[in-house]
Amino acid sequence: MLEEDVYHHFHLARGIPYAISTMLHYAILLVGFFVALGALGIDLTKLTILAGAFSVGIGFGLQNVINNFVSGLILLFERPIKVGDVIDVGGNVGEVSRIGIRASVIRTADGSEIIVPNGSLISSQVTNWTLSDRKRAVEVSVNVAAGADPQRVVELLKSTAAAHPGVAKEPSSQVYVTSFSAGAITFQLRAWIDRYEDLAQLRSDLSLAVNNALARDKIAIA
Repeated sequence: MLEEDVYHHFHLARGIPYAISTMLHYAILLVGFFVALGALGIDLTKLTILAGAFSVGIGFGLQNVINNFVSGLILLFERPIKVGDVIDVGGNVGEVSRIGIRASVIRTADGSEIIVPNGSLISSQVTNWTLSDRKRAVEVSVNVAAGADPQRVVELLKSTAAAHPGVAKEPSSQVYVTSFSAGAITFQLRAWIDRYEDLAQLRSDLSLAVNNALARDKIAIA
């Protein structure tokens, strides 16, 4: 409700409304817990004595739980990873759909959901594809017959990328010759998109467009 009715009026950065809501949720639960204990007539000073008595056991038995809890707080406050970010952790690539106190949920392109302990997100190497923005490079490689004019192929690939409405104007698209052989020349087209979510579709679109452009110019694909 807060995210729908209040936060959108303040134009907060992506992920901040979720972080605020999560922290408020757990703060309310904590306050409610102590209020309930007081209403039941439980002496809170006795709880501190019990906590001290079991502190050693809790420290060893709940070490991972505490680590994940603290890591969850780090994620919410420092925000190296936010809800909506696309990350790669342990070879699993997906969008962060939830950051909880103990674990976070990553939704992959095929719809599966991976539960990752927060401690792993803090201690492991994580690639955040959308940390600063959602721009992403799309690369398409093509081999053409060795008799083709390389400069003409470069021009065709650049114009093909420029004609696609999904390709960003900045940074500009680039074409590289990556290898020569007796029968083929390999080119690589690199274009940029504004939305990571369009990566797979745009790669497919550009591949088809490149194929059609070469065919129209009677340039054989090797």
